[in-house]
Amino acid sequence: MKQLWAPWRLNYILEGTTDECIFCVKPKEDKDKDNLILFRGKHAFVIMNLYPYGNGHLMIVPYEHARELNELPEGTLLDLMLLTRKSENVLKKIFQAQGFNIGINLGKAAGAGIDEHLHIHIVPRWIGDTNFMPVLADIKIIPQHIWATYDLLLPFFREEK
Repeated sequence: MKQLWAPWRLNYILEGTTDECIFCVKPKEDKDKDNLILFRGKHAFVIMNLYPYGNGHLMIVPYEHARELNELPEGTLLDLMLLTRKSENVLKKIFQAQGFNIGINLGKAAGAGIDEHLHIHIVPRWIGDTNFMPVLADIKIIPQHIWATYDLLLPFFREEK
């Protein structure tokens, strides 16, 4: 059996689960870098996924706790889309992404890991980015450490449009 060392996951295991919504708690804290928050808009914020599907996996999250799009006012919906566009532009510029998976999983049945607080996923993609590792070894390789990615992206989220 092969071993893949992932020591950063130990924090996730030891922390256990909580009844608190991380998307409500994290933006209230004054620890944007620790919480991987890259940008704060009027109605929503951009946060990196601590357990990404791929390098540069971001989430756009409304401050308002809502399970469904129907629960959000139009200003929040607009902010979500504008921040998704901003995220797409930053990821194109920094990582030369050739495509994107952008989506919202509403409810556990749709695959939402956090189903009580909707959020938009944006995952940059490149031609040939799926290689033999996931197929043969059931391993995904993310080529850059999450904190290095945060430091690389942060200045571009601070720029004006």
